[in-house]
Amino acid sequence: MDFALPDHLPAVLAEMDAFIEAEIKPLERENIQYFDKRREHARTDWDNDGVPRREWEDLLDEMRRRADAAGWLRYGLPSRFGGRDGSNIDTAVIREHLAHKGLGLHNDLQNESSIVGNFPQVIMMDRFGTETQKAEWTEALITGERSMAFGLTEPDHGSDATWMETTAVRDGDDWVINGAKRFNTGVHRATHDLVFARTSGERGQARGITAFLVPTDAPGFTVPYYWWSFNMPTDHGEVELKDVRVPADAVLGEVDRGLEVGQTFLHENRIRQAASSLGAAQYCIDRAVQYAQDRKVFGKPLAVNQAVQWPLVELQTEAQMVRLLVYYAATELDRNHHMEVSDKVSMANYRANRLVCEASDRAMQVFGGVGYSRHEPFEHIYRHHRRYRITEGAEEIQIRRVAQRLFGFGKR
Repeated sequence: MDFALPDHLPAVLAEMDAFIEAEIKPLERENIQYFDKRREHARTDWDNDGVPRREWEDLLDEMRRRADAAGWLRYGLPSRFGGRDGSNIDTAVIREHLAHKGLGLHNDLQNESSIVGNFPQVIMMDRFGTETQKAEWTEALITGERSMAFGLTEPDHGSDATWMETTAVRDGDDWVINGAKRFNTGVHRATHDLVFARTSGERGQARGITAFLVPTDAPGFTVPYYWWSFNMPTDHGEVELKDVRVPADAVLGEVDRGLEVGQTFLHENRIRQAASSLGAAQYCIDRAVQYAQDRKVFGKPLAVNQAVQWPLVELQTEAQMVRLLVYYAATELDRNHHMEVSDKVSMANYRANRLVCEASDRAMQVFGGVGYSRHEPFEHIYRHHRRYRITEGAEEIQIRRVAQRLFGFGKR
């Protein structure tokens, strides 16, 4: 097995770093309140349900505009969309590299904003959209003219998505949707919500669920409140749908087969999450090692103590194992249909997400009181990445997926 990176990637990473230093870092320094100890306060509109401040999101928009102009934002998209045909292994390496650089405008944790965009909605539209939908949506999703929240989770149903209670019923040429959704990330600015609703079948059946592109200004579509989360600001809205009417062309994919659309979204996100978590974990490990070498206690460096060395050695070993797993899963994702390697993606995802939580916690411990403060980034890294152990399928669901493949449950 060849463990070397694709030949073109080192030059790509170097070119990317030069762009960050020339275009993104100066912009970050001009707006340092969003990245230093004030970051959570500066980013959050506390008097408007805790959603992101518009000025903060405008800064993210400017970062993406510069990245797009320089040819980076669409790197992972097909060339027909203005991208560079970046593979999953390319994107995984890049995501790890950017997260390894630490917090910054180049790769912020809020909404996973990065100079190299993550566009699962574009992939979904390309795979499942009609030609008309593709024409209306693809470029608009990339530029931000249109945006799509993701309405799968419900107040009483999270991992058990096939038991969802939201329904859609035909009424002439239209569909009428009733129900509720929870944690609709990005709905505060989204033009549409991708709402999954049961259109046929029985509770618990995967077949019979349909995905609908629902305008967020449609009559009957309301967001009564936002969930204030461990990591603020919040963009996780509670959504209620009461007699929301959409036309037949609002369906994305086939009627009754909407979970295939949802699975595409989840698998595209899971491998990128894993790579980002790996990079952030390596950042925490590296910072802790350097601090332990510099910090003098009882007349000698903190690093000479085995109680400091050994936990970091364990983490570094785990990071190297996870790195190989992430690269392997990404490579297999490039070679196969995503459902064929879903167990590999799940392995990479849940192990990487655990790793970054352990690494950020250990970095806090090595740094002591300073590490616990907001003057260092470890608490922010922990709070953000901790959600990955729940979103895109809780780690228990990821492990269950691996077990299904391991024991052959899915074949019965």
